[in-house]
Amino acid sequence: MDDTYQAYINRVARMTLPDAFQTQVQYIQPSPKYYRSETGEIRPSAFPGYTIISPPWVDDDKNARFYEHLEAYQQQVLQRLEPGLVISVPAKSFHFTLADLIWAGAYRHAVENPDFEPQLYAQVAESFRQSQPLVRAEKPIYWQVLGLFLRTRAIGVCLVPKDEDSYNRIVELRRMIYQNSQLIGLGIEQQYNFTAHITLGYFGEVAATVDREQLTQQLIQLNEWWLESGSQDLWVHRADLRKFDDMTCYYREPNWPTMEFQ
Repeated sequence: MDDTYQAYINRVARMTLPDAFQTQVQYIQPSPKYYRSETGEIRPSAFPGYTIISPPWVDDDKNARFYEHLEAYQQQVLQRLEPGLVISVPAKSFHFTLADLIWAGAYRHAVENPDFEPQLYAQVAESFRQSQPLVRAEKPIYWQVLGLFLRTRAIGVCLVPKDEDSYNRIVELRRMIYQNSQLIGLGIEQQYNFTAHITLGYFGEVAATVDREQLTQQLIQLNEWWLESGSQDLWVHRADLRKFDDMTCYYREPNWPTMEFQ
């Protein structure tokens, strides 16, 4: 399902063009991943599941400069857009999703089986083991932020590989995960075409009434600000199996599968 290297570059590049923002703003809507409590506070909704990601910033001192730059950009987004439009995710949770696994209703159904989680850990470990000859190498994997990325319920930045090798090694890992028949039997399946990104926040209630023409111009300006500020490289040095209860924290136990790319 994943693109070839050149097809990926071409597709993602189109997502950061002014025309793309003009089209996408017509479809934005409030995200159900946050809700307003009885006291008026905005809180994360329960949204449990498992994923395979690069270590989030809180556990990744090797990419501190990259994430500091991204956090500054997140603040620019919040300051320039209408208050309440974007609910920011904690910067320390910033990460690069390598392969979505299972979440929400499918996860709740799966964990009714007491053997689900032990089997999940074992099969992710097996996929990591089988992919090692294909993805481990002396050469590091680097990705870069291309620009702002708008989805129906979220805003973030999209990533492109620094070279073809960096792309192909991530795609090989994904292939080993999604073609693992034992994982498929656990309800794990590829549901999305790979679009590497880091989420900055989710749309709040204001998304229902925001001036879309004005928002388009703000997004174009924010995208230009990023391009002018200069991009840092994200060193993708490890893949972790992580669990989440909502969209604010991604954690793991010491014995859960992990794989170094070098």
